[in-house]
Amino acid sequence: MSDLPACVEALAAVHASGAGYPTRWPADPVAWLTPADIEQGWVAVLGEQVVGQVLLRDSPAHGHNISRLFVSPAAQGAGVAAALLDTAVTWARDRDLPLMLDVTAHAGAAIRLYERTGWRRTGTTVAAWIAPDGSPVDVHRYVLHP
Repeated sequence: MSDLPACVEALAAVHASGAGYPTRWPADPVAWLTPADIEQGWVAVLGEQVVGQVLLRDSPAHGHNISRLFVSPAAQGAGVAAALLDTAVTWARDRDLPLMLDVTAHAGAAIRLYERTGWRRTGTTVAAWIAPDGSPVDVHRYVLHP
């Protein structure tokens, strides 16, 4: 938990970069980064700086899902997101857990990462929440097949 302030800083840098993540800045970023249904989480550190995070959540409604994957702009392009994703996937596979994730349709880099690493899109829905400008947000669901 001591890395939470640094995770919030990294998340704020991602949001400020215009990447559109998170779509809406949370009122309580610490709570947003630590939802009650966390099964496991990992933080990426380069040097002594926290540069990213990924969570594996276990939700009764959604099963085991990859969530809150982000990498600070300064560390993007260095394979950090792929390494975080691989760590979470390996942990889940070692426990025979089926995996899914949701990603907003505007998150092109994330979608390319997921598709490049074997995730398959199973559908698209409109999110229950809206973008800051009031427009609807399309969300793609992905699953990972062994």
